[in-house]
Amino acid sequence: MNPFEDIAQFIAEAVGAERLRAFRPSPKAEKRVAELLAKQHEGTLRPKEREELDMFVQLDHVMSLAKARAHL
Repeated sequence: MNPFEDIAQFIAEAVGAERLRAFRPSPKAEKRVAELLAKQHEGTLRPKEREELDMFVQLDHVMSLAKARAHL
């Protein structure tokens, strides 16, 4: 198992399938991701913003894994 899978398994077991299915990022987080994606598309994304966008992508990946594991 890689670290993402370990964390996803922990989240799935600790939170449970129902709560994971109900989880949604906050409107503020969704807005920020949209801003970063727009900057990426425009070619104006700064290095720190790239790091921030990468973090969002990684967190989304972990949550997707956790939701899948909880579903099993």
